[in-house]
This record gives sequence, C-alpha cells and structure tokens, in this order.
Amino acid sequence: MILSAVITEAEEGGFIALNPETGTTTQGDSFEEALENLREATALYLEEFPMSQKRPAVMTSFELTHA
Repeated sequence: MILSAVITEAEEGGFIALNPETGTTTQGDSFEEALENLREATALYLEEFPMSQKRPAVMTSFELTHA
C-alpha cells in the first residue's frame, strides 16, 4: 500500500510527520526517524481501522499573497 507523508521541520528542532490519509502524526529527531515513526504509527492505526482506499492522496501546493 502506498501512502502519503508530509514532513516539516519543527520549530523546536527535529521533524513532524503526517499521513493525510489516516491523520496519523508523529515526530523524530531526523527526517528519516520521523518517516520511520510515521510508518510504524500508521501501521498500528490501520490494524485497528482498516481503510478501503487504495490510492494515495493527491498532494499539491499553492501560493498566497498577503493583502
């Protein structure tokens, strides 16, 4: 199963990782650790709450201009 990961730098250091399909969120000291923690957290979540969606979320970006 291919799932999406959104990984951002945390203000206090390290990284925050989010899986938008399930809503699972975790953190890690490095990018790789955050991704591995997300993989584990999402697997545990899906054991309890299986999902039928087989396709990953569509990720895009957009720009905002301040008024």
